[in-house]
Amino acid sequence: MKITREIKTAVLVIASILLFIWGYSFLKGRDLFTNYKTFYVEYRNVEGLATSSPVTLNGLVIGKVNAITLNQENGNLLVELQLKTDFPISKSSRAVIYEPGFIGGKQIAIYPNFNDKSLAEDGQKLRGDVKIGLTEKVGDQLAPLQEKFEKIMLHTDQLLTGVNNVLDKQGQQDLKVTLSELSKTVTEFHKVSASVNSLLDDNRMKINSSVTNFNKIAGDFSKISDSLNKADLGKTIKNLNKTLAKVDGIVSELEAGKGSVGKLLKDEAFYDNIKATTKELELLLQDIRLSPTRYVNISLFGKKNKPYVAPTNDTITKIKN
Repeated sequence: MKITREIKTAVLVIASILLFIWGYSFLKGRDLFTNYKTFYVEYRNVEGLATSSPVTLNGLVIGKVNAITLNQENGNLLVELQLKTDFPISKSSRAVIYEPGFIGGKQIAIYPNFNDKSLAEDGQKLRGDVKIGLTEKVGDQLAPLQEKFEKIMLHTDQLLTGVNNVLDKQGQQDLKVTLSELSKTVTEFHKVSASVNSLLDDNRMKINSSVTNFNKIAGDFSKISDSLNKADLGKTIKNLNKTLAKVDGIVSELEAGKGSVGKLLKDEAFYDNIKATTKELELLLQDIRLSPTRYVNISLFGKKNKPYVAPTNDTITKIKN
């Protein structure tokens, strides 16, 4: 059968119309050869969600936002979702608005409930929710920092105002004088430092010798310390303590008048007797010195002894009295 030119033209026109419809739908994000289901989600605030925003399931795009309308009854926003029928969505699934990045815009993520086996039907409403995005998180973190920065700027402004009030003409002049004096002080310090360096250079040999002697003394002290460590100082101290205890006992006995020495210290009669005996011995020696012939008499011709004459300085009576 021969196809006429009119039939060819009609087929071409119909194909062009179909191609146009398919292209228009494709540009809008809908494939004519794919089955879709329509679901609705109601939000109080869509957080900048736009039409044609993608709808994802575990990160995979399964549809798009088809329309956003205002609910006249309660003022909420009703979002229409077109989802592919290849992905079963349960009735208890949640449609959460989230922000994938700083410049990606808002999207909707489907959080399915796999424990719920009842599937959502076409035209059913899903439960909506909003997840805080990175921008909101950063804003929440920056808000306290902004407040602190504002406080710091306020204190800085007050500090600068106080500095301006202090640094008037007279204050500036005093500051210049202070800086000048400080410069002179630094110059003098440099001179002193140079003098000290020169003094150290001149006496470097002496300083080295002193350090050497100090090291030697330290070494000797270390040896002495080692010797003391080796010596049984504990035992020596114990013996010394015992000796001191004995001496303390002897002193206590002397104070108590025990023994000859204690009696000598405490007994006055014993002391007086010793004193008198000593005096008598002194008088005896004096008498021997004054009259030796009375005690030692050697005579060849039988000379008579002289009568005894008592010494004039006789103090025995005084002592006894």
